[in-house]
Amino acid sequence: MSKQHLLKFVSVERDMPEKRDANVRAHDFHEIYAEYAAEKAREQAGRCSQCGVPYCQSHCPLHNNIPDWLMLTAEGRLREAYDLSQATNTFPEICGRICPQDRLCEGNCVIEQSGHGTVTIGAVEKYITDTAWEEGWVQPLRPARERPESVGIIGAGPGGLAAADVLRRAGVQVTIYDRYDRAGGLMTYGIPGFKLEKDVVMRRNAQLEEGGIRFVLNCNVGEDVSFEEIRDQHDAVLVATGVYKSRELTGPGSGADGIVRAIDFLTASNRKSFGDAVPEVESGELDAKDKRVVVIGGGDTAMDCVRTAVRQGATSVKCLYRRDRQNMPGSQREVANAEEEGVEFVWLSAPKGFVGDPVTGVVVQRMRLGPPDATGRQSPEVIEGSDYTEEADMVIKALGFEPEELPRLWGVEGLEVTRWGTVKAEFTTGRTSLPGVYAVGDIVRGASLVVWAIRDGRDAAQAILEDLAAQPAVAAEERAPGTT
Repeated sequence: MSKQHLLKFVSVERDMPEKRDANVRAHDFHEIYAEYAAEKAREQAGRCSQCGVPYCQSHCPLHNNIPDWLMLTAEGRLREAYDLSQATNTFPEICGRICPQDRLCEGNCVIEQSGHGTVTIGAVEKYITDTAWEEGWVQPLRPARERPESVGIIGAGPGGLAAADVLRRAGVQVTIYDRYDRAGGLMTYGIPGFKLEKDVVMRRNAQLEEGGIRFVLNCNVGEDVSFEEIRDQHDAVLVATGVYKSRELTGPGSGADGIVRAIDFLTASNRKSFGDAVPEVESGELDAKDKRVVVIGGGDTAMDCVRTAVRQGATSVKCLYRRDRQNMPGSQREVANAEEEGVEFVWLSAPKGFVGDPVTGVVVQRMRLGPPDATGRQSPEVIEGSDYTEEADMVIKALGFEPEELPRLWGVEGLEVTRWGTVKAEFTTGRTSLPGVYAVGDIVRGASLVVWAIRDGRDAAQAILEDLAAQPAVAAEERAPGTT
């Protein structure tokens, strides 16, 4: 095979797709990066060194065959590149947009370690799949044969959808139950459009539905249908609910009006982008326009909140984080984007209390980094006597998420959970303590990345297929009346 298109990293510099000017993009929710032109995508893909031990692949949760689809892109063989990418990743167009490549594949690129600048893996992945959609290469799922077995999936986020894709391709009958009115989970309602435009998610949802996956939306398990009813209707059940319970702030005044949860703020903003009527936005409760906004937290959700507040027309946006820039959990790329858009980061600071009701300020205590904690990160310590008040008309809590108490909410006996409240599930298979019940994604891992949920969903789907093959098929007419 010709190598004329490869090993260009010495002569060709790293070049990301053009980023829209911060002064322009800060006023809308469109994605901030333009698309590669075909020649530029080939050129950047050709920078791959095709190293013998591809760290990019081993550090990708899905173990995507990155060097090979980069090579195919460099040679202009995009259809083959897409087929190879799709073979290991259910949603490459989504991962190409929202994965923290700087912490995963690109952060472990060999040529980056040699000082030449990493290959733009995420941008090429996005280009390959966007081209596949434009060219009509992405087709509805068409199983070679239909199977009688039925699987119910609770949760239409990335883990549940990835599992549904694998199961449906194998001919299994799949029904997904979700509490929201649109499928996609946090990809639909949690991640802002400037990182992931919503038509990208809706397009994939439509492809899955056209392939025969049944969606039961606006469905709260434990209220509209019981967990046991779902178990009775299906040969296997997969729990993929994610984690939506927000960690709370403590301290004087923490219950004041104007202090809101990140998930509520982001969901309202995304609903507004869909054109939905959102009373909380219309009333100003979840609208940052003309407000001094303070976001508390340092993860990717906090980054989503500060950048959303800018786009809503906030007077000022500040982010309080108790550690420094080097020790924050969020993507450094996202921090840079936020700073370009006018966000001010107040490092080594934490809230002590709140002033006013509605809130008018945050009492901030300054911190310093002490000895490392059990995780190896330096523990923040309070600097006594350093308190001051940061003026604020809206405070957004972005401190992370915890699992809901599923056994209690669903009235389930025998579903074991950990001391953190996550569902106990077998590594790689997702099998739980209940026969025929599996669990994947954040409800098992705790709050994590979309790409890990996809990996878990695909792995559990394979385990479900193996387990279904090992037991006698149950005829549809033997199940409860009215089921599929």
